Order: sequence, then structure tokens, then C-alpha cells
Amino acid sequence: MRFAVATLLLLLAATLAYSQPCLNAAKEVPPVLSPETKALYEKNLEDAEQVHLNKPNEADSIIWLGRRMAYLGRYKDAIRVFSSGSVLFKSDARFLRHRGHRYVTIRCFDDAIRDLQKAAELTEGKSDQIEADGIPNAKNTPTSTLQSNIWYHLGLAYYLKGDFAQALKAYEQAQKVSTNNDMSVATSYWQYMTLRRLGKGGEAKKILKPFAGKIELIENDEYLKLIRLNRGEIKPETLLGEIKGDATTLGSSSLGYGIGNYFLYNGDRAKAIEVFRKIVAGNQWSSFGYIAAEAELTR
Repeated sequence: MRFAVATLLLLLAATLAYSQPCLNAAKEVPPVLSPETKALYEKNLEDAEQVHLNKPNEADSIIWLGRRMAYLGRYKDAIRVFSSGSVLFKSDARFLRHRGHRYVTIRCFDDAIRDLQKAAELTEGKSDQIEADGIPNAKNTPTSTLQSNIWYHLGLAYYLKGDFAQALKAYEQAQKVSTNNDMSVATSYWQYMTLRRLGKGGEAKKILKPFAGKIELIENDEYLKLIRLNRGEIKPETLLGEIKGDATTLGSSSLGYGIGNYFLYNGDRAKAIEVFRKIVAGNQWSSFGYIAAEAELTR
């Protein structure tokens, strides 16, 4: 029976994937990992596969199987796993939240929006829940929740499509469930950029007011630096110096996109394009900064 259920999941996932043209056409580029990190991620995936084999009909085992696949760059496999889970557990918003995230990764923005909107509907009126980190931060303390991640990624998907009006609505909802400094910094920064792209400079400036003085963070230091940049407390040349003209780490691609966007909405289009091109010449294909720079250059 256990083998039959596991096989059913795989067949169901394959059937769902067949009807999704963007998934089938999209490319995927695995992350650049150190040998030690790759070995750890592969071990984590092996453990997740064993748990799934033992508990093939439990939601958590399917969720973690998909997440562990994605950390190794197997984004399409992860999407197929989340697809099978979303059919078996129709009211569990986690499957659509994670599948939506990975649709963003492979640039299927419309599919991401569909999933994340549905996930928001499934969680409406319900208590929020902490979302465990697959890659723990330095303090091993999760900083995001299911609902904050749903709205944050929905805002991102709209932003990447260039639909800034809808992105703003999503980020306004994300603010309501961004209950710690790390999530507030990340949400506020993307909301600020969205407002600037909408030409709402006055409203954007208000978003930055709460971030005066020292802010205690666990992991979102890059976004706080970019908030400082837009508050006029750091010069763009200083931040460019930190990334040394390249984008070969997650942090450098995040900083790079924020700096490029700063130049763009302050009227220096040529400098913005120069920075965006450096980002896409880097190796952070799956990072939000890289995807955003790529989207800007496409536009």
C-alpha cells in the first residue's frame, strides 16, 4: 500500500505538470554550492525522501521533500511534488505558497500569482503560523510566517511582472502580518520600491520613517542597508564598493538590484542598466535580486 500511494503521487504530479506550458518550457539553473553545502543539502534530501517513503500520505513529508529538492536547484521536481500535495490536501495553503515561490524562481509569474492568491484565500480569517526555515539562520530562529510569505511572494510576483499597482496591494497586506524586524524590513523595502515605481514618492518616504536609528536584525541586513540608502544615510558608491562590482552571492545580488533600482527611479537610467547587467552576469540565477534585474533589462 505504501509503495502504491508513493507511486500515485508521482503519477499525479507528472499528469499535472503535463498541462502546465510555462513549467515545461522554463529553464532551471542549479545554485552554485560549495562541496560542503552541496553534501549537506543532498543528505537532507535523502532524509526527506526516507521520511516521505515512511509517511507518503502526510502533508509535512511532502512539503519537505519538495523544499529539499528546491534547495538543490531541482525547482521543477519541487513544483511537481507540491502539485501532488495540493491535490491531496486541498485546504492546506502551504503547498500553494511553496509552489508559488518556485514558480517565481523559474519565471512563471502568472502561475505564481494564481497559486499565491489561492493560498491567501485559504488562510483568510485563520491564525498565522511560524514557518520553519529549511536553511536555518545564524540564531536558528525563523523570522517569517505562512501568511507573511504568501503576501510577500505575491507582491514580488506582481512586481516582477511590472504590475506595481497589484504589487502594492499585496505588500500592504504583507505589512499586517510582518510582525518582527526582519520581515518588516524586507516587506517595507519592496513596498518602498513599488511606491517609487508608481511615482508615489511622498508615500514611499513615509514607509522609511520607522527605520531611524539602530534596528536589531537576524538576517535581512542587505535590505536594511538599502533602506538606509534611500533615507540618505548611505551613499550608493559605498554599497557598490561592498559588492566590488560583481554579484556572486545572494547578498550582493540583493544589494546590487536595490542600488540599480535606486539609480533608475532617481533618473540615472544608464547607471541602472550598468548595474543590472553586472547582476545578470553573476551566478545568483535563482535570487530575487537577479530575477528582478533580469526583468528590468527585459522591459
